[in-house]
This record gives sequence, structure tokens and C-alpha cells, in this order.
Amino acid sequence: MLFIVVMLVGIGLVMLYSAGYATAANKTAMGNDPHYFVKNQGMYAIIGFIGLYVASRFDYHLYAKFNPIIAMGTLVLMYLTPFIGTSVKGARRWLFGFQPSEFAKFAIIIFFATMMCKMGKKRMKTFGWGFCFYLGCLGVLLGSLVLQKHLSAIMIISVTCGIMMYVGGTQFIYLLGLVGLGVAGVAAYVLKNPYAMSRINVWLDPFSDFRGAGWQASQSWMAISSGGLWGMGLGQGRQKHLFLPEPANDFIFSVICEELGFVGAMLVLMVFAFFIIRGFVIAIKAADKFGTLIATGITTHIGLQIIMNIFVVSGIMPVTGISLPFFSYGGTSLVVLLCEVGVLLNISRFKAQLKEDE
Repeated sequence: MLFIVVMLVGIGLVMLYSAGYATAANKTAMGNDPHYFVKNQGMYAIIGFIGLYVASRFDYHLYAKFNPIIAMGTLVLMYLTPFIGTSVKGARRWLFGFQPSEFAKFAIIIFFATMMCKMGKKRMKTFGWGFCFYLGCLGVLLGSLVLQKHLSAIMIISVTCGIMMYVGGTQFIYLLGLVGLGVAGVAAYVLKNPYAMSRINVWLDPFSDFRGAGWQASQSWMAISSGGLWGMGLGQGRQKHLFLPEPANDFIFSVICEELGFVGAMLVLMVFAFFIIRGFVIAIKAADKFGTLIATGITTHIGLQIIMNIFVVSGIMPVTGISLPFFSYGGTSLVVLLCEVGVLLNISRFKAQLKEDE
């Protein structure tokens, strides 16, 4: 796991420099410094790996003890953000220079894992305690994300918690019914809302509004298609030169496809696949249920974020703000991700230690 993560961060820094130098060099807010993105991300990577080491040595069972403090502290930060946070492109997701929603993904995993272990299998199978209780708790957190207009975080956290509930013992029929209601609600909203329907049409054919709402998706498609089999070469991409919006953030995978081609992109996806597989292996082999649930939650939310980002840049999903783990520029995301990897390593190490003691 550690080797895989070091590889991902290393490749990510190289691609971030390639994808972001044109944007940084043309923005006075970044000092017209082409090294702006990679210098800052490198600093956050160092902080993140320190956090990874500390988390790998911190007994994960202690998170259950501090669960009330983690949960309440996270909720306070999440509900403060929409009111006193920094507004960026019409959405308030930043508070005091960091994104609380990134930490909330980990906090809700700890909360659900702690409560599921306390309740036991019998109560988890009931409709009240095993379904409605967790649905209500999830709704409290999602309310803050609605105020922040953070759709991608809502989707990631909802699916992650649903999978944790299933692993924890919630009956599948309850979760299936909830998914059905959600799909029906979204469909009804789109059909009755002309603006939402127009967004769907642009998603299906971004070139229908090439210079408007379809610009970002169109440029992403052009970058991916121009990469071909072997790519244009590292640093030789064209769409990142002020054509493709957010090449160092949400659409960095488009630059990877353009410069490294189909072969390079597939190699990156293989490393991501190894990460996800290894995470679930740690979950399966964890020493106890608490470790299994935490490892499942962490691996699921990172895996979902990877899949959703690739779906967005390739046009399988509508455009929404979601970063590519370990690659996209963002200090809060990278530091929290590396700390979560440290938790996975601690769960794996605890199991190994038990075997040695035996």
C-alpha cells in the first residue's frame, strides 16, 4: 500500500507540473510562476506523509473513544462554512483556508463504524436502528453540504455510507428501496426543471453549446482524443494552454490522456486499481469489525472519487466539481488522503502484530 501511494503521489506531482504550468504562468494571482502548483503541492505532500506516518502509528481503536469530539467538531465546521466561509464560483466550501468537507468524509466513516460496532448485528438488521437511525445521521451532515452546494461530496458520502451500512448489517432491501426513491426523485426533478434538462442535453452532446455550458466537457474530449495510443509526449499537450478549464484540478486526467495516451492512462488506472484492491484486502483481513468498517469506508470513498472523476472527464457523468485523488491540486485533499492511508496501514499493522503475538 505504501509503495503504491508513493508512486501515485510521485506521478501526480509530475503530471501536476505539466498540467498546471501554463495556467500558473498566466495568472497574476499566482505570481506568474509556472512552478506555483507543484511547489505548493510538494509542500502539502511532505505534510501529508508526516501525517501518514503518525496515523500509521496511532492505534485506530482510539478513534472510537474520540468519536463524539470528532463528530461534533466536524458538524460545527461544516455548518459554519456556508455562512462565514470563502465563496468560490458561487459556492462556499472553504473555511480558514481548508475544506471541512474533506475531513467530513473521514469523520462520518469513524462515526458509522463506531455506532455499528456498538449496536451489534441484531439491531443493525432492524428498520429503526439499523436503517432510519443512520439515514437521519447522514441527513444531518448532508444538510450542510446542500448549503455549500457540494454535489460531488453528497454523492460520495452517501454511497460510502450506504456500502458501510450494508457491510455493517443493514438489510439490503432497505438500501435498495432508498436507491429507488433517489433515482425516481432525480428523474422527476430533471423532467420538471427545464434548466436541469438543458444541462442533461449539454452533457449528452457538449458540442451543442460549444462556447457555453459545453465548453469544459468539449475541451476535455478533445484533449483525450488527441492523445491517441501513445500520447503527444510529457509536457507537449495543447489543451492545457488556457483552453481546458481546471487542467491542474478536476480535469488533470484529460491532460494525462493527451500527453501519455491510452497506454499511459491505462497504466495510471492500473495503479489506482491496485490501490483499491489492496485497500479492500486490508478491510477483509482486519483484526476486528471496527477495522473492517473503517478500511471499507476509506477505500470506498477514495475509489468512488477516482471513478467519478474519470467518468466526468470522459463524459460518462455530467460535469461536477470532483478532484482526482493524489493528482489534482489541493492541499486539504492531499493531506487528508495521506492521513487516511496511514489509518489503513495501522489497521494492516495491527493484524500483523496480532499474528506475531500468537
